[in-house]
Amino acid sequence: MIKITFLDGNVKEFEKGISAGEIAQSISSGLRKKSVAAKVNGEMYDLSRPIEEDAKLELITNDMIEAFDILNHSTAHLMAQAIKSLWPNAKFGVGPNIENGFYYDVDVEPALVESDLAKIEKEMKRLASKAEVITRQVVSKEEALEMFKDDPYKVELIQDLEGTITVYSQGDFTDLCRGVHLPKTSDIKHFKLMSLAGAYWRGDSKNKQLQRVYGTSHFTKEGLDNYLKFLEEAEKRDHRKLGKELELFFLSEFGPGFPFFLPKGMAVRNELENLWHEEHAKAGYQEIKTPIMLNKELWEISGHWFNYRENMYTSEIDDVEYAIKPMNCPGSILVYKNDLHSYRDFPIRMGELGIVHRHEFSGALHGLFRVRNFTQDDAHIFLTPDQIESEIIGVIELIDKFYSGIFGFEYHIELSTRPEKAIGSVEIWDMAEKALANALEHKGIEYKLNPGDGAFYGPKLDFKIKDAIGRTWQCGTIQLDFNLPERFDLTYIGEDGQKHRPVMIHRVVYGSMERFMGILIEHYAGAFPTWLSPVQVKVIAVSNEHHGDYAKEVTNVLKDAHIRVENDLRDEKLGYKIRDAQVHKIPYQLVLGDNEAKEKTVTYRAYGKQEQITVSLDDFVSMIQEEIKSKKHKD
Repeated sequence: MIKITFLDGNVKEFEKGISAGEIAQSISSGLRKKSVAAKVNGEMYDLSRPIEEDAKLELITNDMIEAFDILNHSTAHLMAQAIKSLWPNAKFGVGPNIENGFYYDVDVEPALVESDLAKIEKEMKRLASKAEVITRQVVSKEEALEMFKDDPYKVELIQDLEGTITVYSQGDFTDLCRGVHLPKTSDIKHFKLMSLAGAYWRGDSKNKQLQRVYGTSHFTKEGLDNYLKFLEEAEKRDHRKLGKELELFFLSEFGPGFPFFLPKGMAVRNELENLWHEEHAKAGYQEIKTPIMLNKELWEISGHWFNYRENMYTSEIDDVEYAIKPMNCPGSILVYKNDLHSYRDFPIRMGELGIVHRHEFSGALHGLFRVRNFTQDDAHIFLTPDQIESEIIGVIELIDKFYSGIFGFEYHIELSTRPEKAIGSVEIWDMAEKALANALEHKGIEYKLNPGDGAFYGPKLDFKIKDAIGRTWQCGTIQLDFNLPERFDLTYIGEDGQKHRPVMIHRVVYGSMERFMGILIEHYAGAFPTWLSPVQVKVIAVSNEHHGDYAKEVTNVLKDAHIRVENDLRDEKLGYKIRDAQVHKIPYQLVLGDNEAKEKTVTYRAYGKQEQITVSLDDFVSMIQEEIKSKKHKD
């Protein structure tokens, strides 16, 4: 007999070799129906896998995130089985679950085309209807190599494996896999194959390019339908599409990954930068500017040359090797070292909107989200150990002011602690982690703990914002660093007159100006709040001949009031001009006719609303100025 301890602390005895599925059935058939896998002493188990010793048991039910991952991984195997059935010569790379679904890398001739996805889906449904049991088998390395001798990709993976090797089978299809899986193929019902892409084997451009087939799988039809609707909405909000339509930015084949900002895009960007300057000045930051290119020796001291070299762009000047900066930190450190410091100077807060360059594979580039040059809104804070908690609170309050107060984002915070490979003493790490946790608790902020996920040089807080359609984006971060002050021999004179090592905080609010702007485009679906909109008011004359002069007068008044305005005096019909202003998502459009010109009023309509309101020109200017000043965000 073995003892099984449940999450509620209850302990029951069962026959040795019983499975988690049988235990669930013994409790209730409903629980067994909902269960898809189990954790046995913290290890994931298939429901059918025998339990051979005393264990703590947690059943994974279909409403848990782990269940979604298991479903999608199982669906990836079902897709591979279908592809093998239709194209017997197919060879397979890897097929993991990912955030919203799964993919499988496949090598097949002839190459798959988009129209093949429907054919594969149909075969998947046929195979799923057979309700084949999915079984796990432990094999030796030699047995695994023999089983997959005709698939060079699996052979390569097996040769790198040590320890237990497992394979999973369903019908006549067997795949190399760690697991876990659903009990049978008929548990997979609601899925959709989404797209095809190219992917180099093992992410190395020197290897063959395979085809990556993406899909998504859900436990209910409603779940699948909702996800597909979400994708439709996300597509409408795609910042690359809106960036072109709204004339914000473009990308050129002459500079892949190097975005070009157009005048309207610069209007948005300048507002974001102005906001950053204003709020950081209020919060006691001093702004600096450091060079884009610095000597190789600096990057050797910082460690980037040895750990980040493949992502750096380099050049030679006077036979000396230089690197374009991938990060701003070493430059800020040189500014710190430019002067002597006392404990009385601390904390020293240095802010920089610094342009950095990082080499990204061309296949990874994605609009403004993944680029090769971008502006980080960096700040580096130098402080004494006993100032950590209060300074972290200050940074949290500043980030909250941006995210919640100005942009109206919901967000959560994750605390990542000491990883296995970490520098510095355990005592310093414990103090730093406690300071981060205390700061959050002092503010009454709930947080998620990510044990062992900190940077090698210090623990960190990551801020993850939620956009209008529920997607999560990591933007802000606060990182404690004990490494670079040591590497660069940073010191300050303490109260005792002796030299001491300062603590360094790295932090960003936007993260990257480009990426944050892309997030805002999608969050607002291009309809920016008035203060941020590239054009805040569109002036339209009912008749250019009769009302054009008044339209110009109104335009000049708005410009003098520092309101971004355009007038539309094109020889087009009124309805066309109004629709065009709507298409460009301009917050306010003014339609000026006889009454407006005579009474010196304006009739305005806000974007997305049908109501037309007539007010005096002065009142309209005051209203817009107040809306811009308050930085009112969209509800």
